[in-house]
Amino acid sequence: MQSTAAPDYGRFAIGFDQRDRDRFHALIDEVIDSNRWSEATFTERFEQAWSDWNGLPAVATSSWSGGALAALHFAGVEGETVLCPSNTFMATPLAAVRAGARVEFVDCNREDLCMSFADFEAKAERYRPKAALLVHIGGHIAFDAKRIADYCAAHDIFLIEDCAHAHGAEWRGSDGSVTKPGQYGDAGVYSFYATKTVSTGEGGILVSKRPELIEFARGFRNYGKPSYDVQGLNFRMNEFTAALGLIQTERMPDVVAWKNAVAREHLDPRFPGSRLELPAGMTSGLYKYIVFDWLEQSTGRVYDQPCHRIFGHTHVELPNTDWVAKHHSCPPLYYRPQLDADS
Repeated sequence: MQSTAAPDYGRFAIGFDQRDRDRFHALIDEVIDSNRWSEATFTERFEQAWSDWNGLPAVATSSWSGGALAALHFAGVEGETVLCPSNTFMATPLAAVRAGARVEFVDCNREDLCMSFADFEAKAERYRPKAALLVHIGGHIAFDAKRIADYCAAHDIFLIEDCAHAHGAEWRGSDGSVTKPGQYGDAGVYSFYATKTVSTGEGGILVSKRPELIEFARGFRNYGKPSYDVQGLNFRMNEFTAALGLIQTERMPDVVAWKNAVAREHLDPRFPGSRLELPAGMTSGLYKYIVFDWLEQSTGRVYDQPCHRIFGHTHVELPNTDWVAKHHSCPPLYYRPQLDADS
């Protein structure tokens, strides 16, 4: 950023760029004029735009839950155990429960708030899970993602990445390779809820390198039509939402770059010893800016109630998860670019 004046990043704002308002209105007119308000071209265009960024085929859904349930049912978790981090939103374990699975919780790392490979390996050896849910917390990629994915591949564990926070994240390796969220496991599922870095108000998208899962998810979101072999329900995304998703996906690089620039210039100097530090080569979408401190002026915690506590799982001790819930805060960081009058 060129100026040292702080932009108005501390006041809540949806991550929508006002420069896109006229184009969005024009696209809405296209949807209205088309007389096809669902299952049409804008859903396909949005899926293609997301696939172009993520590097994997994509299936748009009406919510994160629709994509997660499609992946869990495809994995065949009913009556089986699914491993899940406790440091996550309740939607993650609830999706597994709704798919008929037993959930066992895994501890996190203190460094990144994401699932610990050491505890994951121990729980996997104990419970022999059918599937696992790996959550990328706060906008960055879980530090142990590759180790967990490699273990799952070697032990026939279906790995679903919860990418609800991870829009715009990537990890560049020393060899020049770039990995995006959703590319580690069998499936990745994003949320476009109103507060997310990329938002459509409501909505989700599933990505996968497995063609058979993509085909299954397309059926799952639409009652399994035409043959009804896939016993899904209605998780379709409407065309109005898809049109907004297309615009937001195209704007995502600007949003992520802006948030990172503001963080480096205005937030990092305030928290030099307590902010979450990323590994070399990793870019966060900065859904949350995380510091290991208790701040009075903040947006609160990413999560302050561990899921294993909410579920009443008294048989498990997750010390890092309990520590993290009490020892971090999130200073506000909202996308609010300062635009020229003629921009």
